[in-house]
Amino acid sequence: MKIVVIGGTGLIGSKLVALLRQRGQDVLAASPDKGVNTLTGEGLSAALAGAQVVVDVSNAPSFEDDAVMKFFQTAGKNLLAAEATAGVRHHVALSVVGADRLPGSGYLRAKVMQEQLIKGSGIPYTILRSTQFFEFGGRIADAVSDGSRVRVPAVAFIQPILSDDVVSVLADLALGPPVNGLVEVGGPERFRFDEFIARALRVSHDKRQVVADPHGRYFGTELAEGSLIPGDEARIGQTRFDAWASHSGAPHQA
Repeated sequence: MKIVVIGGTGLIGSKLVALLRQRGQDVLAASPDKGVNTLTGEGLSAALAGAQVVVDVSNAPSFEDDAVMKFFQTAGKNLLAAEATAGVRHHVALSVVGADRLPGSGYLRAKVMQEQLIKGSGIPYTILRSTQFFEFGGRIADAVSDGSRVRVPAVAFIQPILSDDVVSVLADLALGPPVNGLVEVGGPERFRFDEFIARALRVSHDKRQVVADPHGRYFGTELAEGSLIPGDEARIGQTRFDAWASHSGAPHQA
């Protein structure tokens, strides 16, 4: 079976390509540096020729509100149109747990719009909504840092997951039948947002102080306690944060 991974050279995409190849699949890693550009349409027809499944794990180069909306809208329309022409039988996309609960975030509004395009395309689909990756804790901190302090939402919980565990679920979904709906995945542990960011910073020996701010924002929006928590039917990753942190060389957390 031919599977095309859009965003196939990024963190998630490159791991997914490798795992699917290990499982004996014919996989094409598609990205602009490989001559496949969903924004312009360049290389899409050739890349999708003969493909049965497309997995879209691409992301916008800018998270600014207008830019990210334009990216997901333009790339989504181009990709889905090319899939319809090629006769693709299953579209799998990676999204974010809680995206539809946080309309104040431009990035998450764009992800919801992307999901709506997929649902209305007529192509059988599966959307995987994931919680935040362990590896992206530092990036989240950078977005809300003033240099020495990191101000994060005080009331919110977070259930982060190792990217490898997300990739494993994506591979299973790509090789299975379309759900024509949403699947959620999250990590095995729940943390306060400030606790997770503090732990993530310690992984890279980052000395910035984490401050729990009642008005702290995430992707431009304030959070409620359960905004980022998956539902009861979510799939659960196997890797605990301390196990990953220990492997990454971070100080052990009691």
